[in-house]
Amino acid sequence: MKSHSSIPNLSVPQRRIALFPGTFDPFTIGHESLVRRGLMLVDELVIAIGVNEAKKTCFSLEKRLSTIRNFYKGDPRIRVESYEGLTVDFAREVGAKYILRGIRSVNDFEYEKATADLNRSISGIETFVLFTEPQLTHISSTLVRELLRYGHDIAEFIPEGMKW
Repeated sequence: MKSHSSIPNLSVPQRRIALFPGTFDPFTIGHESLVRRGLMLVDELVIAIGVNEAKKTCFSLEKRLSTIRNFYKGDPRIRVESYEGLTVDFAREVGAKYILRGIRSVNDFEYEKATADLNRSISGIETFVLFTEPQLTHISSTLVRELLRYGHDIAEFIPEGMKW
């Protein structure tokens, strides 16, 4: 007689949790698009702000956390957290089985593929990639920070109602 211990329990579905890691300095309409589209694929999304002391940021970690949390405060499917260390370690800590990433260009693809392959090999955590919507491919946090640095209005590049 065959053992049934290897048959998954289908009566209790597992929550599909994905981690969306980044610096989010600042959080742009490109990020918002990925969150919106990612939520069509998972039950919960953890927006994870990575702390990297070597990276010079425009906004403090506290400002980024509070701004993004405030923006998504009405959606129980979204959590906003910060972390240090390897992304896959934090993904495991929050129960995420997936990592969400966005790709704007071929250059992004090469980097994201290598990172996804490494993450899968050391943790078993899968990465899924969403291509940036064509009208948003020119938007990056780096370019938005540059506009800010020179006193330009960034309203068209950040989610409507989000205050930086």
